Order: sequence, then structure tokens, then C-alpha cells
Amino acid sequence: MWAAALCAAGAVWLVGGRGKEAGRVHAVLAAGVPVQAGGWSWRRVLAAGRGRVPHEWWCLAAGLLVAFLGASVLPLVAGAAAVPLAGRVRRARDARGERERRGAAVIALCGALAGEVRAGRQPGDALRLSLGEAASCGISDEARSAALAAARFGGEVPDALREAAREPGAEGLLGLAACWRVAVDRGAGLAAGLERLEAALRSERDQRAELRAQLAGARSTAVMLAGLPVLGLLMGSALGAEPLRVLLHTGAGLGCLATGGVLEGAGMWWALRIVRGAEGR
Repeated sequence: MWAAALCAAGAVWLVGGRGKEAGRVHAVLAAGVPVQAGGWSWRRVLAAGRGRVPHEWWCLAAGLLVAFLGASVLPLVAGAAAVPLAGRVRRARDARGERERRGAAVIALCGALAGEVRAGRQPGDALRLSLGEAASCGISDEARSAALAAARFGGEVPDALREAAREPGAEGLLGLAACWRVAVDRGAGLAAGLERLEAALRSERDQRAELRAQLAGARSTAVMLAGLPVLGLLMGSALGAEPLRVLLHTGAGLGCLATGGVLEGAGMWWALRIVRGAEGR
């Protein structure tokens, strides 16, 4: 009864929201998602929940559902324990995406700066123009302001660029700082160095993307193997074996569940560790 009440309250909260999220969902639905006439469809509920609820909280919802089906509180506890782990995975994925976007912005900055120098602008003016036009140039607003001030008032531009290169994904700014230092101190061609730097950074990014694509199969295989126990539970339920009752309400089942959970977690950790190690090298 409590589980049903919580599910009903959650559904009402998901579909009853208004504001930006509701407008965005309405726009998505208007673009071609079918809606049942006279009410909310299950697709609309899922779309609203996806926009409003962080992904890790679906672990708690899944635990609540299994707890309701198995008449046990253990799945709910497991789902609550999985929420911080799933949140950590989501934050790591978001950080990786932000790092990749910052690296791509640094490559674009090098190309734009080289083009401005080739067009005949002075290095300081070219840097100010490139940084000023780019709303996101691979560095934070504070670091970008420091680089702009250094270029405008004759400060140490390489020092500002090296400071900005400490941000994850902006390591290419170290090469830009080195090119700037060599061009100013020794009179070398800044545009040629920037073009070679852009080509090197682009090649490195392409190599990482190719390696990630090659490792995607291994990662997908590990995730698929990790989901096989769930398929086994579904097949057992279809055959009438009542696997949830055995696992959650008998001593032998609890022992098998604990052992299987430990082995499942260890196997996933080991497989993903191998994949991450290969990607890191």
C-alpha cells in the first residue's frame, strides 16, 4: 500500500509540473511524439520524468518497484545505496564531456588565431579578437579575462595561457603559450606554429575518438553480460518459479543473492577497469 501510494505521488509530481520543463516537453511532443487524445500518455510521462529527475534517482524507483513486486524492503535499500554510485558515474560522464568540449574549443581557438595572424593582424590584436568573438574558447571567464588583459596591456600572455591550461581539457593552451613565447622572444612565425599545433591537437583528438570507438564494443559487452541475471529473473518469473520469493525470503536465496551481487560488482569493476586502462594508455 505504501509503495503504491509513493508511486502514485511520484507520477502526479512528474506530470503536474509547469514552467520551462513543461514547455520543453510540449515542444518535443509537438515535433512528432504521439499523444493519446484526452489524457497523458506513458511516453509523455517518461519525457517529463527524464527532464525533471536526475538519472540516478531512477535506481531508487527501480528498487521501489522490485520491493513492491517481491514484498521485501531489501531491493529498496539496494536502490537507495545505488543512487550515489549512479550520481558519481553521471558526474564523471558530464566532466568527460565538458573536457572534450573544452579541448575542441582550444583547437578552434588555435585555428582562429592562426587565421587572424595570417590576415596581417598583430599577435595581441589577433588574440583579443579571437578571445572576444568566442563565447566559449576552452577556458573559464576568469582565465579568459586575464589573457585578454595581458594581451591588451602588454602583460605576460604565456603566463596567463599556462594558468588557463590547468583546467581539464585545456592542456593545448600550453602549446599556444609556447608558440607565443617563441614568436615574441625569437621572432619565429606565430601562424606556422599555431597551424602545426592545431594539426597536432586535432590528430590527438581523432586518435582518442578512434580508440574510444574500438573500446565501445568491449564496454557494451561487459554491460550486456551484467544484465543477464535480470533476464534470468524475468525468465524464471515467466516459468512460474517465483525467483524473487526464493531470493528475498529464503536463507539460501539471500546467500545466493549476496554472493551473486558481490561477483557481479567485482566483474563489472574489473572489466571497466581494463577498458579504462586501455583508453588511458
